[in-house]
Amino acid sequence: MEKSKPVYDKRAASARAENYCAYQERSQQELRDKLYEWGLHHDEVEEVISELILNNFLNEERFAMAYVSGKFNIKKWGKIKIKQGLKLKRVPEKMIIKALNTIDYDDYVGAILAAAEKKAPFIAEKDPYKKKYKLVTYLMGKGFESNLISEVLKANNLS
Repeated sequence: MEKSKPVYDKRAASARAENYCAYQERSQQELRDKLYEWGLHHDEVEEVISELILNNFLNEERFAMAYVSGKFNIKKWGKIKIKQGLKLKRVPEKMIIKALNTIDYDDYVGAILAAAEKKAPFIAEKDPYKKKYKLVTYLMGKGFESNLISEVLKANNLS
């Protein structure tokens, strides 16, 4: 038995959307998807989004800043992975760049080093080149830039 999705009129959807945005920062695309899911049509969706922007429930720049802060400080993601996540949420490029620039360089390099030091002991590889390759691959998977990874590994004798 498949649960049917609730269908709301514009006023009810607008009230639900306010709660949805008040609970946590949302991108316009996330909200747009949710409003379509609730059965609203294109014109109604755009009206509700405009209303929420005017009432400051929805702010794409604030969302980008919160996303970058959370993914870097909590999940320890690199800039490449964070940027991809924001692109999937259809955040404009200028806002992505502005939000990524809020990450402190020293903290960023420190995060790369911390991730490398945490992972290195668990790489069961005797060949130093293969070990380094696996470590670099892991760090790139976390979204860090390869040139910074190389610098950090060399500077800390992890390569």
